[in-house]
Amino acid sequence: MCVEGINCTLSMINHFCHYQIPLTSPVIVSWSQSKISIYIQNKETEMEKALSRQKILLQHLKPTSLPSPQTDEAPSLSASICAAGDSAAYRRQAAFADDVVIVAAYRTAICKAKRGGFKNTKADDLLAHVLKALIEKTKLNPSEVGDIVVGTVLAPGSLRAMECRVASFYAGFPALGYVMYLFQPETVPIRTVNRQCSSGLQAVADVATAIKAGLYDVGIGAGLECMTVDSIGSLPHNPKVEIFAQARDCLLPMGITSENVAQRYGVTRQEQDHAAVESHRRAAAATASGKFKDEIIPVSTKIVDPKTGSEKPVTISVDDGIRPNANMADLAKLKPAFKKDGTTTAGNASQVSDGAGAVLLMKRSLAMQKGLPILGAFRSFAAVGVDPAVMGIGPAVAIPAAVRSAGLELSDIDLFEINEAFASQYVYCCKKLELDPEIVNVNGGAIALGHPLGATGARCVATLLHEMKRRGKDCRFGVISMCIGKHSSWRSPTLGVRLEELKKRRSGMGAAAVFERGDCADELCNARMVESNAHLSKDAR
Repeated sequence: MCVEGINCTLSMINHFCHYQIPLTSPVIVSWSQSKISIYIQNKETEMEKALSRQKILLQHLKPTSLPSPQTDEAPSLSASICAAGDSAAYRRQAAFADDVVIVAAYRTAICKAKRGGFKNTKADDLLAHVLKALIEKTKLNPSEVGDIVVGTVLAPGSLRAMECRVASFYAGFPALGYVMYLFQPETVPIRTVNRQCSSGLQAVADVATAIKAGLYDVGIGAGLECMTVDSIGSLPHNPKVEIFAQARDCLLPMGITSENVAQRYGVTRQEQDHAAVESHRRAAAATASGKFKDEIIPVSTKIVDPKTGSEKPVTISVDDGIRPNANMADLAKLKPAFKKDGTTTAGNASQVSDGAGAVLLMKRSLAMQKGLPILGAFRSFAAVGVDPAVMGIGPAVAIPAAVRSAGLELSDIDLFEINEAFASQYVYCCKKLELDPEIVNVNGGAIALGHPLGATGARCVATLLHEMKRRGKDCRFGVISMCIGKHSSWRSPTLGVRLEELKKRRSGMGAAAVFERGDCADELCNARMVESNAHLSKDAR
């Protein structure tokens, strides 16, 4: 048979196999079996595999009573099987096993910048402790990690990127030589990301997105800030800024934006001070009850006496910015920090701090294969822009966006972690969204714990997921959110503490992410139960 004839034959075989025409057809029999028998066998094998895949996919569409492995009965597809209903508040995902989940989330203690437990601790040492904890506690082979993304804000980008790479080596992540790479390419890369105050949360979102896209199966989202050492410089003046009002507002001191929120939206000094007292009270109670022990990794470091230079070895395992005795009377004595008749003080704004956190994410199927506990599932992320003059309102805009993206309603959220950059913006966001105070920052927030800029998002993930685990079945969905900008600092002459203030940069954004408790799952990727399923869901139309 000529080449053209063989090609024609193979084309027809393809056609017959595709439409399942029996190979005993007279047309087929008349051909040379010696020429095409191997090809036919391969095609039959491919058809069997395709039918098997179809059977598996149809099984995934059944919400209940999946066929047992012992039966060969092929499941049938019907509209009722696909019916979730538009009243189902949570959108069904396509592949349950491909959920991106968190299997571990840890942080260091959060310490006061320049005066706290980490004042003599290098940034790379802080990060190394939490990275190493992820590997040791999960017993994961570090070479399986596809990427490490670290949120960080104040340090120069190239310098901090090198510090993070160094930290990964301290923690035991491999970087094999060229000869070994030829046989075992298991090097672990690392990069930094800077979306200002949401950088740690952005790092987690970046890793979750990469896993979902199939770039790798395991990744780490982390956060790091060493505010003892790093501070933001001044912005070179561009005369064009004066032409654009909102661009000019990006240069407002951060404390002034807090005052703008209080004035524009009617947040009183008493409301702000009460929020501060409550933050310290809750953080102190959480510490006393040992709640933070599940998330804090002790760090062995040193404290250097500034007078003698002598070094004292210490182990830091407790947040040192909490003031258990904070009260309304003492806070009322503090003078406004930014405006003579203002309401923002050193007592009702977040502290500047040192700290780090890290979150280990992977596909659910891989976590189950490895037998790792699942703390939570990553459901959605949203970043939004807001008026820079009132940058603190960011969470009030970002939270609804993230919740909608997850296919939920605000009423479906059982727990919130909202960063307390200032009490004014925190109080406003809670009031605007009509949130129950009993489910927001239940273990205190940044006013008590501190706000190490790049690390705050990762810290919040650890705090939220461990609290959701403790609360169990009554706590299914949680949200993390913060306003976004960069900070330098101001020292209160009254308290001698550093109050975060942006001298010349405040960009005006908000970010939020939705998480689901890890042990809350069903066969349809957490499709919610509805009373009636008599109509098709949107994804079946």
